[in-house]
Amino acid sequence: MNRRDFIATSAMAAAALPLFGCKSKQKEVQEMPVATPETPVAQPLTACNDYFCKNFGVTQAMIDKVLAKALSRGGQWGELFFEHTRSGSVQLLDGKVSSSSATIHLGMGVRCVMDDQVGFAFTESLTLEDMMRAAEAAAAIAPGTDAGKVDPRKVREFKQWYDINYNWDLLDIAKAVSLIQSIDKKTRAKDESIVQVIVNLGWVQRTIMVNTSDGFNAEDSQPYFTLRLNVVMQRGDEKQSNYSSIGELNSFESLTEARVDEVINKAVEDTRILFEAVKPKGGEWPVVLGNGASGILLHEAIGHGLEADFNRKELSIFSSKMNQKVASEEVTICDSGLIENSRGALNVDDEGTPTQRTVLVDKGVLRSYLHDKISAKHYGVEPTGSGRRESFKNFPIPRMRVTYMENGPHEFDELIKNVKYGIFCRKFLNGQVEIGQGDYTFYVKNGYLIEDGKLTAPIKDINIIGNGPDTLSKITMVANDMSYDNGTWTCGKAGQGVPVSLGMPSVLVSAITVGGV
Repeated sequence: MNRRDFIATSAMAAAALPLFGCKSKQKEVQEMPVATPETPVAQPLTACNDYFCKNFGVTQAMIDKVLAKALSRGGQWGELFFEHTRSGSVQLLDGKVSSSSATIHLGMGVRCVMDDQVGFAFTESLTLEDMMRAAEAAAAIAPGTDAGKVDPRKVREFKQWYDINYNWDLLDIAKAVSLIQSIDKKTRAKDESIVQVIVNLGWVQRTIMVNTSDGFNAEDSQPYFTLRLNVVMQRGDEKQSNYSSIGELNSFESLTEARVDEVINKAVEDTRILFEAVKPKGGEWPVVLGNGASGILLHEAIGHGLEADFNRKELSIFSSKMNQKVASEEVTICDSGLIENSRGALNVDDEGTPTQRTVLVDKGVLRSYLHDKISAKHYGVEPTGSGRRESFKNFPIPRMRVTYMENGPHEFDELIKNVKYGIFCRKFLNGQVEIGQGDYTFYVKNGYLIEDGKLTAPIKDINIIGNGPDTLSKITMVANDMSYDNGTWTCGKAGQGVPVSLGMPSVLVSAITVGGV
């Protein structure tokens, strides 16, 4: 199964809205920390479904009736997933607003589960009649025997990893335009060789509600934003381009001047250095993967292989390796929804399960997969809060949230000093992965040569090619400089895209194939 086959190919219907501006004063949220945050205060998961009841008239009586219909043919377990998502964006090209947009997605999906089989239907109407029709369609997966049971409502508690009361719907568009105009102006002032600047600010306000036949209601509001800056420079006949970005669950006010300046400086410096860059010799060399953004290799080459559905179906190379050593003792890999304001954070997953930190590889030993409810039942374990879906038009499957490696015992300089000749990879672009075998290839946008234990010339235009489990086994040193990368990552799988994040300390891999000159 090719990683590129996971990219969504079908477009979602959306009603276009005019952009509007309503001024609001919102509580400022702290920037995402690089260390695991302290546990926030637990809040109850609402049992009265306030948002969808107040705005769309979805009552508890309607929910119970639709759930009963979903289990009317003998389904073992049922679920209703409601979603109201509002999104917008504004883009500046060459100093002018080149595009703006706003969309709405509203609807609900019904799932009926029988062992490993899933009956699923959705509707864009929240009338009782249309929801009952969807429930009847989903129920058809069951054998038509005695109706399944719908339990009384229960109340759970969850911890907030982002401000559920913040509302991007209330953003004053004039403020958004002013911000991207100032970014354009500041960026151009950094270097006279800049010939093009593109700035895009996008936001998504996603409100969901999950109701399950075993009695749990969960409601969550998720305020996503992305800020991306693309820069093109020209010196003589040579052009170079690069980018920098931020993606979080956070407020407009979190885009402070200091954070915006950091985005600008990264984009400009990463573009400027490409004029000096060389291509290294091709071959199999030691590779130091830099902290932060190198987590994309961890996500793609290893993380997907640890999603439980691939292992349950024996499609992953890790399906027979549980409780076996897969890496050195310095390697501990986690996937968590508990990283405050991170783009991959979750209060609850899309099955209504409170999220958690899941240790996948503990000191080199494979200890867990990422589970939704179906895979958890298959393996006889608890769900890990990893059931995610792109929208109400999809049923959930095991997905990553924030995937990262924990710190090791070494200083970064130790890793570099241990390399006679190799490369240091700092920033990546497109990659491809074969889930079954774990084979991967990644394009390195920024990095450096390592010669005689020192960083020397910057490099560009190379690929690294390897195998995820093999690379994992060849990590010989892990540094103590772990950081999260808060870029605009979106993960594709089975035609669904979901927001994720990643992180990593610097690591030394004894050998990866480098495509160079």
